[in-house]
Amino acid sequence: MLALIVGGVIWNRSQRDTGGVDEAVLSENAALIIGEPSAPQTIDVFEDFMCPVCQEFEEQSGPAITRAINDGSLRVRYHVLTFLDDRSASGDYSTRAAGAAQCVGAGEDKEVFEKFHSALFADQPEEGGESDLSNADMARLAGAQGASAHTQQCVADGAKLAEATAASEQSRTQLAKATGGQVATPTVLSGGEPVNGIMDGTDWLDQLLTEQG
Repeated sequence: MLALIVGGVIWNRSQRDTGGVDEAVLSENAALIIGEPSAPQTIDVFEDFMCPVCQEFEEQSGPAITRAINDGSLRVRYHVLTFLDDRSASGDYSTRAAGAAQCVGAGEDKEVFEKFHSALFADQPEEGGESDLSNADMARLAGAQGASAHTQQCVADGAKLAEATAASEQSRTQLAKATGGQVATPTVLSGGEPVNGIMDGTDWLDQLLTEQG
């Protein structure tokens, strides 16, 4: 296996990860699916909450994605990967943040999840930094976005860490199959195929929506 880290983007290659994408697995292992089932376009978004390029992607495209979801033209399956744990101060921040997202996704509506998702990127720890968010910090952050006391407790307890880890592995495998063995965050799939130009503004999304319009 070949693994490289370049500017917060992680690339892995494994021959066993090649093959066709399983749509059912992509659906089952999303941290949350947002948007109407009748939306003409569905995309899969793969991110890691420790990935600075993912933060940049969210700053550029997040608002446009939300608008497209709200106007009924887009359905998004969010996949939270966890392979930047070793770049965090705690050694497990990516996994803990993914578990927190699972808690919020399971316990709250899409508006709260979207706010929490954005807030985690806004408060993103520095790669190789001296500190990151504790579970209690993320629980308070979830509460500030409107999460219930039950959901906050789920985050504080790390109740969905195992679920988040399993989902990350399954999603990573599907992403590798879609790309012929390469995995990177952020990545967007449409129809099981990688979308080009996602770091060059929002033209990629405009084009997808126009094609499905």
